[in-house]
Amino acid sequence: MSGGRGAELQVELVFAVRERQRLIQLTMPQGSDVRQAIDRSGIAVQFPQFDFAALQAGIWGRPVQQDQVLRDGDRVEIYRPLLIDPREARRKLAAEGRLMGQPPQEPD
Repeated sequence: MSGGRGAELQVELVFAVRERQRLIQLTMPQGSDVRQAIDRSGIAVQFPQFDFAALQAGIWGRPVQQDQVLRDGDRVEIYRPLLIDPREARRKLAAEGRLMGQPPQEPD
């Protein structure tokens, strides 16, 4: 895409919680940043329980600051805070004799 005056970017923004996920296609002015994409997406209205200014964001799986300037075709990802450290979850499962992804054992 050219960098001329009035140029626009096509980006997508994704966010998910256990119950639902959103993928939002956005057209942004050239020079827009991640924070502006989050604001324009309206995602905060759909998920009012989250402070999107405080959440970590990434582009194509790479963490970035919210002032990161976007490029055409970027996929902005917003990461929820972890409820439990993945290493701690594995330790807990190992102590129970289970592996990640295994359902709990039914008592005999």
